[in-house]
Amino acid sequence: MEHSFHRFSELFSQLGLRTDAAGIGAFLTEHSPLPEDVLLEDASFWTPAQAALLREELLEDADWAEVIDQLNVALRTQKTR
Repeated sequence: MEHSFHRFSELFSQLGLRTDAAGIGAFLTEHSPLPEDVLLEDASFWTPAQAALLREELLEDADWAEVIDQLNVALRTQKTR
């Protein structure tokens, strides 16, 4: 089975979010830290389509799962301002 490597910016593109460093940084700052008792795909800031994409890719352990896991970690990290 062939696996593809996806960049963080590509995941943001799939989610319909800004893909530049400033946009990604702003998104992470705005939504961090995500509480530990909330699954990434259940976070209130996703649209239904975004949540479905995350859920499906994780359930299928698809190529996107690794970068989705990275997003999960990034959103649970407390940012210092």
